Formats: sequence, C-alpha cells, structure tokens
Amino acid sequence: MDERYDIAIIGSGPAGLSAAINARIRNKKFILFGNKSLSQKAEKAHRVDNYLGFYNLTGSELNQNFAKHIVAMDIEIQEEKINMVYTMGDYYSIMAGNQVYEATTVILATGVSFGKALKGEEQFLGRGVSYCATCDAALYREKVVAIIGHSPHEEAEAQFMSEIASKVYYIPLYKGEPHLGPEIEIIRDIPVEIMGNQKVSALTLKNEIIEVDGVFILKEAVSPGQLVPGIKMDGNHIEVDRKMRTNLPGCFAAGDIVGAPYQFIKAAGEGNIAALTAVAYIDELKRKVKEN
Repeated sequence: MDERYDIAIIGSGPAGLSAAINARIRNKKFILFGNKSLSQKAEKAHRVDNYLGFYNLTGSELNQNFAKHIVAMDIEIQEEKINMVYTMGDYYSIMAGNQVYEATTVILATGVSFGKALKGEEQFLGRGVSYCATCDAALYREKVVAIIGHSPHEEAEAQFMSEIASKVYYIPLYKGEPHLGPEIEIIRDIPVEIMGNQKVSALTLKNEIIEVDGVFILKEAVSPGQLVPGIKMDGNHIEVDRKMRTNLPGCFAAGDIVGAPYQFIKAAGEGNIAALTAVAYIDELKRKVKEN
C-alpha cells in the first residue's frame, strides 16, 4: 500500500455524501466507498417534505440532487464492498475484496442494519464463518463450503469459490434463478444455524443439515459490530458522542447507523459534523508531529 488517505468514508447515503463534501471543502485526501446509485432508501421514498430547502420532492428527485452536488464537487464513489475495518494504532486498514486501503480516520455511514445475525454466525466468525469469498477462498482449498447469497451480485464470488473448493452449496435468499455453473449445487432453503465445536462443521437449514467446512455469508453490508472489531455498540447502533466520535480514536459514525430518527436531513447534518471532527483530529495529529 503506497497511499494513505486522511479520511475513508464508508457509505453513500446522505451522511456519507455530506461527509465527503465537507472533506473536499477542507481539502483533505479522502476516499468514498458506496454505491453509485447513492441512497436506496431515498430512491424508494414516496415524498420528502422535511429536508430544509428541498420540499415536496420525491425521494428519487432528492437523490438526483445529491448526485448533481457530488458531481459538481468532483467526488467519485469507489464501488467496493467493505468486509472489515481494523484499527492499526495510528491508522485504519480497510479490507475491500482483495484490496487493502489505509486511512488515518474512518467515517462509518452505512445506514442501519435490521437483519439479525444467524445463530452461530458471530460465534464462528474467523473459525469457519466469513463475509468475503475472494478474501478467504485460499483457506478452503479442496474443502466443502456453503455460500449464503442475499442478492444476485454475490453469484460471482460463488463462482470464484467453485474453482477452489471441492464442493460449493449456494443458498440464494432472493427471488430469481441464480446464474451459476453446474458444479455448484443450489439449495432453496432457509439457513437456521451454523454449528460446530472449535470450528464450523455444519449448516442447519429449515429442511436439512449439510456438512461443511465453512460458511460464507455474502450481503451488501454486515453489522457495524462485525465490520469494525472493538467498536462500542448501543443495541443495533454505534454509540457516538455529539461530535460523532466512537470509542475508537479516529473512527467516527453518522446517519441511521447511530440511531433514530431515521431522516435524511438528520443524517446529512451528522455527516457534516463527523467530517469536521475528523478534520480537526487529523490537523491535531499533524500539529503534534511538527512539534516533535
């Protein structure tokens, strides 16, 4: 890795975009991870009347305004799924597929995750449970794995895994027929529990149990507690102070991920605060370096 960013922003909803805009204004070196379609929540909103200055709009129209703003600010979105964020002391290591990025600070703006972890998922994380097939495939060479896919976007990872593992079961949790090679066994069933002793040995489905060496749970976003080891949670949300600081130095959070109300204008305001706090944190670090 030959480049370290000042700020890595994860999420392209109102909070993440607001943070990116303020990072640009403050002339910081940043990278924005997210979806180029921006906020799916905004896109699906029937009508928005409480966003100051933008009233009587559909969510889609508000999303289009967001897009125009970031284009005008020359902000690009890196469409990579973030699998893990590790604190390395004075910087953060961001794992995205086979890529590793470094940043002095991180702003988490991934929205709220309503899905509960599968029974056994957290218990066996790192011991047979993974969220990234391309990252951990080498550990399962000539072994049997199950892949739980939450969207068709995950099919490419399943196909990749089939070239390495001896057997791949694919459990799609979405409608439509998966487009996968004949070597992959598709199971239409509901995952119930991941089982094992020291490591994963089986996946219990509603109608059967399959013996496996590993379970890959592929979804667009994992819960914040799983995404950032060591981060302090308040229920399903990240705990922050009024400056959007988490318990991890240099790590900030904003938007729905920190709690209700789940409103666009609140998320945008928190993204602003998170970015300004991150900027102040970076500037203070640089000042201390100069003094020493």
